[in-house]
Amino acid sequence: MIDRGKQSVLGVMVDAVDYDAALARILDAARERRTYTVSALAVHGVMTGVQSAAHKFRLNSLDLVVPDGQPVRWALNAVHGTALRYRVMGTELTLRTLEAAERESFSAYFYGSTQAVLDKLLQGVKRRYPALVVAGAEPSKFRSLNSAERASLAERIRASGAGIAFVGLGCPRQEVFAFEMRDLLPMPVLAVGAAFAFIAGDLSRAPEFMQRHGLEWLFRLGQEPFRLWRRYLLLNPYYLILLAGQLVGMRYSTAGRKPAGELRYG
Repeated sequence: MIDRGKQSVLGVMVDAVDYDAALARILDAARERRTYTVSALAVHGVMTGVQSAAHKFRLNSLDLVVPDGQPVRWALNAVHGTALRYRVMGTELTLRTLEAAERESFSAYFYGSTQAVLDKLLQGVKRRYPALVVAGAEPSKFRSLNSAERASLAERIRASGAGIAFVGLGCPRQEVFAFEMRDLLPMPVLAVGAAFAFIAGDLSRAPEFMQRHGLEWLFRLGQEPFRLWRRYLLLNPYYLILLAGQLVGMRYSTAGRKPAGELRYG
């Protein structure tokens, strides 16, 4: 088990952990019925914090931020000497958490994506983990939630008896959601984005050699070019330029700026 604490990647605090350490933290929170916010960040996720001081504040307020992308793991190793051998992928962490939830009788709640994806996700979860209790599932409204809707959603999740909540709204909406719901949900809340679509079978994983060499972005770009081209073709080079600066001693502030208002993504 590797847990070397939070380290700055361009001012965004990422936990230098492996799967075992991340899962142990999540399960501890589930056993204690306490709030624990989790996100898995690749380059795009890190850059959302770089480009917005308010969102950096949100990200750096989360309890656990794991290095989902190889370039994020490489940054932790190169800048901080963390010697992480593997990244912690959001989809794999989701599957390991569901397996542990089945074993320890924690029920799961799924929020986000579309009803069609949720239906296939739940079918896949049932096949993999037949003894897992699904406390509830509902799709995103694809608009901002008002205060009453947000309070009602939190009450539904709490009343369901869920031990762990999984949120798939995409980055950065799901991290905003986790940040704003952190005082309303006494349980681990995992912002896992595309994990819903991967488990549902709507998206395919990149070949292993592409994942190993940090080329999963290229595979994803081929799957969804019109949606993802700006993210990968513009943000990835910018990330590398900024990271080069950090490698030669440039310091990036981790402070961020407290958001002036609530976005209430849902």
